[in-house]
Amino acid sequence: MDLRFGDSKPTDEERAAVDALLGPPESSWEGADRTDADLRWARGGREARDRRDLLLPGLHAVNDRVGWISEGALDYLCRRLTVPPAEAYGVATFYSMFSVRPRPATVLHVCTDLACTAAGARDLCAGVEARLGPESGVRVERGPCLGLCERAPATLAIRAGKPPALPAAGDDPARPAIEDEAVRAEGGSGGTAPGAGKGQERRGRNTLRATAVCAPATADTAVRAATAPESAATEPPPAAAVPQAGDPALILLARIGTTDPASLDDYRAHGGYTALRRAFELGPAGVIREVTDSGLLGRGGAAFPTGRKWQATAAQPDHPHHLVCNADESEPGTFKDRVLMEGDPYALVEAMTIAAYATGAHKGHLYLRGEYPRATHRMRHAIEQARTRGLLGDDVLGQGYAFDIEIRRGAGAYVCGEETALFNSIEGYRGEPRSKPPFPVEKGLFGKPTVENNVETLVNVLPILTLGAPAYAATGTKASTGPKLYCVSGSVARPGVYELPFGATLGELLALAGVRDGLRAVLLGGAAGGFVRPDELDIPLTFEGTRAAGTTLGSGVVMAFDDTVPLPRLLLRIAEFFRDESCGQCVPCRVGTVRQEEALHRIVERAGAAAADDIVLLREVGRAMRDASICGLGQTAWNAVESAIDRLGAYE
Repeated sequence: MDLRFGDSKPTDEERAAVDALLGPPESSWEGADRTDADLRWARGGREARDRRDLLLPGLHAVNDRVGWISEGALDYLCRRLTVPPAEAYGVATFYSMFSVRPRPATVLHVCTDLACTAAGARDLCAGVEARLGPESGVRVERGPCLGLCERAPATLAIRAGKPPALPAAGDDPARPAIEDEAVRAEGGSGGTAPGAGKGQERRGRNTLRATAVCAPATADTAVRAATAPESAATEPPPAAAVPQAGDPALILLARIGTTDPASLDDYRAHGGYTALRRAFELGPAGVIREVTDSGLLGRGGAAFPTGRKWQATAAQPDHPHHLVCNADESEPGTFKDRVLMEGDPYALVEAMTIAAYATGAHKGHLYLRGEYPRATHRMRHAIEQARTRGLLGDDVLGQGYAFDIEIRRGAGAYVCGEETALFNSIEGYRGEPRSKPPFPVEKGLFGKPTVENNVETLVNVLPILTLGAPAYAATGTKASTGPKLYCVSGSVARPGVYELPFGATLGELLALAGVRDGLRAVLLGGAAGGFVRPDELDIPLTFEGTRAAGTTLGSGVVMAFDDTVPLPRLLLRIAEFFRDESCGQCVPCRVGTVRQEEALHRIVERAGAAAADDIVLLREVGRAMRDASICGLGQTAWNAVESAIDRLGAYE
């Protein structure tokens, strides 16, 4: 097969970045200098093709080192992996965090999504752009939600360059400044995971030189974060995002603010790894039975019974089985998984180990949002410490069970929150959803049985095993059991992540957060959710309660908007978000999201009969997207706009 490589050559920096991940090339067929032996036979093609899943880490490696991906760098990476350059180009251009055109080494991402828009993101952008001219060496990019909605408006500065020598990781409480001095995110995996699977060997790692998260941001603080020689910007501790921190009634958030997130010993002193020991006592079937009896439903929005998913995966005769943790929360207004990973990372490591043990998996993939540098660092540190202490590896807790976790960084694609799109992304393809069936429990990651859960769902497994299924199920309601995390932002005095048992009302949650006067609307479920009126705050926050009220709970987004927020502009931003994030694979979504945005632009500019005609068009387009789109992105792209028209009278 002729892969049609070009004549462009990588720079020394680009070659070093790729080689740090893949190791030096072994022959000219992989990009090394040609020898006489290479003229007689081809070598390494099959092995290289088996590493196709390293394409995304390879793109990260180049982007992190240089700031963009040149034709020469892409060509060299394709030679190393025997990937057609046309396919690799399609992958590189799929993600918003990559660029295939020259750009400065420093990029300042300014969030312009719902919470940040309501908090003045447009004025922030104008101020930043006025201060940062072309000579500053900083590129300003307006983008979707950064997952910092509790501190809106937010910016994220990423500076590419040669990776620094990081201090050795450890549990020394006297060294908490590894994150405070600079938030550093690593690419690649590090370590070798046991068991079958692709892409296990990692010969090196690439590291972002510095990143700076600035939230809430002003034009001055954002500019300082982007132009400092090395970012010294610090984030508040994770407990700052949990207004209930320290409350003894908390279950999922109990350790945030009371436990050092970097210390494995502190985690174990606060009940850590009790659940895993209990899992080994019960055995895989016993763990699945406990999870099933608890009534745990998935917390990502679909609310599928977790026990049924685990049982279906465990029963598959095809091996190996895979576990995937979906930490790519990109729904505007969602940040609970980020808070869990930053404040209680060992809990996720333990929960993933339990899920893998129950379903017969020996390899776990943690697909983590590219916009979460601090969470990436915290999770990597926790995984390395657990591996060092025998809690991951070939013999977990001396039980003869082998399991390890590999981190994969996303690169800015909302659609990768859909499980099959996420699988494609890990495998080195464009993150486009697959048609179902077959379902992931039959053929998922690498075509093998796969169980996929998000962070909050997995962390719920710990109290199920420590408290017991009956005690866990006694919390909440009969159909929605256990505690639930809610991401509250917008026009409230105390935004953040709240933990309440299922069954609490929307009004009770907003009272805890301190809703401001002049409440106009509340958005439940994020951009894919729906609006409710201020007189509907008695809606019970359960899956069944929100359905009965004609809305959705989704992943737990609760965004309050007062009468100072222009609702038409907010709806237009939602339409722009879905147009930008559509993968373009299916016609109803690809065309429908564009037509929806165009109609909302026209409605904003004119009123009367013309606007009424566009509303009729919106309904037709919305029904087509809901009925015919392949995945949930297109199926829900019309929800918020529809609810604003019907429940709020947005254009009356």
